[in-house]
Amino acid sequence: MKKLTLFVLSLFFVAAGTFAQEKKEESKAQQGHTDQNKFRQLKDVLATPNDQHTASGAPGSQYSQQKVDYVMDIRLDESTNKVYGDEKITYHNNSKDQLEYLWVQLDQNMRADDSKTPLTQSTGATPFITPENFKKDFMKEGKGFGFNIEKVESDGKPLSHFINSTMMRINLPKPLASGDTFKFSIKWNYKINDINKDGGRSGLETFPDGNNNYTIAQFFPRLAVYNNVEGWQNMQFWGRSEFALEFGDYEVNITVPADHIVDATGELQNEKNVLTKTQRNRWEKARKTFDNPVMIVTQAEAEEAEKGRATNTKTWKFKAEKVRDFAFATSRKYIWDAMATNINGKTVMAVSLYPKEGNPLWEEHSTRAVAHTLIEYSKLTFDYPYSKAISVHSERQGMEYPMICFNFGRPNPDGTYSDRTKKGMIGVIVHEVGHNFFPMIVNSDERQWTWMDEGLNSFVEILAEFTYDYDLFSKNPAKEITRYMGGDQSSISPIMSQGDYVKQFGPNAYTKPAAALYILRTSIMGPELFDHAFRTYSQRWMFKHPTPSDFFRTMEDASAMDLDWFWRGWFYTTDVTDIGIKEVKPLYLTDKPNERVNKLKEQYKQYFDGLGDLVYITDKKEDANAKAMDTYAKGKEVPSYIYAVEFEKPGGLVMPIIVGLTYEDGTTEKQTFPAQIWMKNDTSVKRVFSSTQEITNITVDPDFETADVDTSNNSWPKKVTNEFDKFKNKVKE
Repeated sequence: MKKLTLFVLSLFFVAAGTFAQEKKEESKAQQGHTDQNKFRQLKDVLATPNDQHTASGAPGSQYSQQKVDYVMDIRLDESTNKVYGDEKITYHNNSKDQLEYLWVQLDQNMRADDSKTPLTQSTGATPFITPENFKKDFMKEGKGFGFNIEKVESDGKPLSHFINSTMMRINLPKPLASGDTFKFSIKWNYKINDINKDGGRSGLETFPDGNNNYTIAQFFPRLAVYNNVEGWQNMQFWGRSEFALEFGDYEVNITVPADHIVDATGELQNEKNVLTKTQRNRWEKARKTFDNPVMIVTQAEAEEAEKGRATNTKTWKFKAEKVRDFAFATSRKYIWDAMATNINGKTVMAVSLYPKEGNPLWEEHSTRAVAHTLIEYSKLTFDYPYSKAISVHSERQGMEYPMICFNFGRPNPDGTYSDRTKKGMIGVIVHEVGHNFFPMIVNSDERQWTWMDEGLNSFVEILAEFTYDYDLFSKNPAKEITRYMGGDQSSISPIMSQGDYVKQFGPNAYTKPAAALYILRTSIMGPELFDHAFRTYSQRWMFKHPTPSDFFRTMEDASAMDLDWFWRGWFYTTDVTDIGIKEVKPLYLTDKPNERVNKLKEQYKQYFDGLGDLVYITDKKEDANAKAMDTYAKGKEVPSYIYAVEFEKPGGLVMPIIVGLTYEDGTTEKQTFPAQIWMKNDTSVKRVFSSTQEITNITVDPDFETADVDTSNNSWPKKVTNEFDKFKNKVKE
């Protein structure tokens, strides 16, 4: 009796436990959840629209931005490699806000002796080091870089200011009201860094003959951006994430040794004072020559100039309107060529400066690449608005500024060069000249959203390179990005990440957003629709400060396409594309219903009676009857081969399913199903394909259009990739 009781009790507890588990699972199944569908709108992520940045992605009726004008006297001391500057600044407060202070960027302080940038790096001991760097790292012997601010004044009186690393706060005597201006001046100097020894985006390169090539930028204190999105954009410059700047007008006088050639942002104001009559005549010829570059300074003339050292100076005067920055290049070593470029009826000068070490590569390609870039970018965005674009050669640089950029690509000493060197040189010129459009004109915040200039620019660069030399630049951006996207997730950040903490900066900021836009254009929207939307964004935000939300919203507003799923997946996550074939069931046309259909006929007789004549689908090849539809086909060819395909999606990204079909006779066909096919089932979807002949192969993404990181599941029958797979398949058979 006792044993029986225990047995009954055991059954009770087991039953009770089972019941409780069932109730628990039932309760769990009924628990609420938030919308996690991949197609949910981005309203929870994008900035709230307002009257400055509207819901359409366009600037609003109350949009405003500050303006900053500069008048500068700059002097280069070649004997000490120092730059001296005296700048007068006029700040226009066009915002609706009252400002208590201004913030000025001191980018050169990033490499100052007391800079905190080196302290942010995790470092270990190295087996070798230069004596100079040993003294710097272990003996605390500084190199003397960084701004030396001599004075800050307003109306001739000292102006209160405070320097915090790469930012200087200007304490205003009284709050600056909306619509008012404030004028002040800064006198400064700094030691120029050697690019090859000290690194940096700008600086000098020293040649064995003792001459220098000066490519000078971030060389003056520059006002930070103030807007209604960030307030002051005064994030410190740690050396990677670039710049946020205001538009303004510049008058800049640059004093250099008299035998130097100078070019810079803006229009040269005193040609007669700094150019010889021969150079002026050649320049006039270049202004009318659209097919080939004209030499303003020949290689022979440059080689002669580099033998001397002028003791006197010349002052080159430049003016620029509506630019966000200013840079210049100067050297006695420069070869100088130029040609005219027709941008929808407007003549723009394509210009190159390079030492003889850049030839023959630079003479052959630089100016042509500049002109090509201006033409191709203008097609996809807006007509290039400035009067010139300059490419300057420096051994290890690739950096951009309004109207001028510094570019690498140097042949061997004997003048020979590989296709790789040629490709790199043309590629960097196209990229850096292209930056005139993003961010020099479409003026995004580089400090925060690197992809908005680097990614967009890299995308347009791909298209421009294709039309310059397709064989040299032929590539598939979607395929090339898969290695990065399918890599170690701990080393990958979403595109929408601030650049300073991103581990793989290049793929994150350049190649992945470029690949995303390339895919969006070629495989999702189509070139016509994409190009209109992209051009709309570019023209809406010319000479303004767009945000990521403005880009995303404009692309949708101008195309009537809901792309929130794309932005969310590609830009806000590190999900990958992986779409494969889970199962394929060959089916056949027949006039014989199977057992299941017969049961359905019995169960739903009234329904089936109303359907009239029927033909059937079977998985039994022996029951196939290709003539079952002959009575109804009226002479048309009947697709008697049918394939039920189930697609799976191990990857997190929703993307179109692009299917390649190969038929028995060797012909092929491609069918595309939009990404929205995954709206109701994020893991598995089914489609049925029919044909008049057997399908011998079904492939997902046959042309590598979607950045699929794992193609092992993309084919049916599954491809045998190695001898071991062949052995396994043989065993199965």
